[in-house]
Amino acid sequence: MKRRTLLQTGSLVLTLGLAELARGATILTVRVWPAPEYSRVTIESDGALTAKPLFVPSPPRLAVDIEGITLNPALKELVAKVRADDPNIAGIRVGQFAPSVVRLVIDLKQPIRPQVFALTPVAAYQHRLVFDLYPVQETDPLEALIAQRLQDTTRSNAPADPLGDLIAQHAQKPGSQSAASAPQNATQSIARPSDSTRASGPNDSKVLGKAEPTAPSATDRLIIIALDPGHGGEDPGAVGPGGTREKDVVLRLAHLLRERINGTSVNGNAMRAYLTRDADFFVPLQVRVQKARRVQADLFVSLHADAFFTPDPQGASVFALSQGGASSSAARWMAAKENKADLIGGLNVQNKDATVQRALLDMSTTAQINDSLKLGKTLLGEIGRVGKLHKPRVEQAAFAVLKAPDIPSVLVEAAFISNPTEEAKLNSEAFLTQLADALMRGIEGYFSKNPPLARNRLRG
Repeated sequence: MKRRTLLQTGSLVLTLGLAELARGATILTVRVWPAPEYSRVTIESDGALTAKPLFVPSPPRLAVDIEGITLNPALKELVAKVRADDPNIAGIRVGQFAPSVVRLVIDLKQPIRPQVFALTPVAAYQHRLVFDLYPVQETDPLEALIAQRLQDTTRSNAPADPLGDLIAQHAQKPGSQSAASAPQNATQSIARPSDSTRASGPNDSKVLGKAEPTAPSATDRLIIIALDPGHGGEDPGAVGPGGTREKDVVLRLAHLLRERINGTSVNGNAMRAYLTRDADFFVPLQVRVQKARRVQADLFVSLHADAFFTPDPQGASVFALSQGGASSSAARWMAAKENKADLIGGLNVQNKDATVQRALLDMSTTAQINDSLKLGKTLLGEIGRVGKLHKPRVEQAAFAVLKAPDIPSVLVEAAFISNPTEEAKLNSEAFLTQLADALMRGIEGYFSKNPPLARNRLRG
């Protein structure tokens, strides 16, 4: 009798197990990340999901059939999570299309290039189904910077940077007709005003910025500093014991530093900051580098807030790229940790373009690294005036985000967010202001010894 009962119980357990398997994955949570560059929709579940997307161009919308699930409250939340100011998504509709198929329709504000891909569990995330919606008509970031600068000079009634110079800089982007047809020696005059734009006089040689043959030749042009707030969107970065997220702190710091850069000039050359992300969204590591190269940045400064397994470490650090091994085991560990951002943030590894771009950017040069070390040393000296340093020298390791072959690039770890005292400092507007001032002094100090030259190279 007992044996028959056990067999029946076992049969019941087996039946329940099969039913549970047939039920498929359960939706745990949904997220929407709006940004001008692209909007992301993420569906997180306790099992892998299979999706069949279909883009309908008129009116623009993306229909996706998700198989093996039923409509639940978490999935219905997507409808309410779309913000009115989302640049790309007008609304989302969900419904049970078939007994085991949920249809998701994303109504769009403009034509998009959709990327739909799945991510396996990593860090705090389980299975994720990701919809990245890229506008077909992209905004040219260099044109935007030029337009902002011209607006500023118009408002202030100050002499503007010569428009022809700025347009010429922009026209020298690879692929443009002027870039392809420009004579070899034309690059030295890309950012120089023509003689007709200046009044002649006894001090013409000074006005035109002529230098001694042995000195580097400065030029009148827009100096662009690429600021890279680390992490963002799906990737929160390190989280302090009090819940402070690295991605939020470094974005606030980037905004403060941008204000200072945009109000500064070096030897009469206006400066302009360009942020690789200006809001809370994820940017892959190689895309951050591509963005800096696309605006022909003169410097690249990636901003982070360090973390460790224990709360004891403290102090700021500055890192540059290394062609060989890391300068210390700590630097090697830090680079490995930061290079995992793509896994956590969610990168479509099946995108062939991304693979090709990573290979093209993996061309670090000795000259770039030497300039990066100079920049890092200057920044470290200024940071040490406002806070504690974790290491008194610039460290080196194979950081993926520092691999622009033609832009001096550094990564600044502002403080240890894992240290309760330093977490409190990172939440202090006064400390962030001091840190932004220090970084600004460091950038100015670098240019005082390494003046920007005429743009004599082309960047892809």
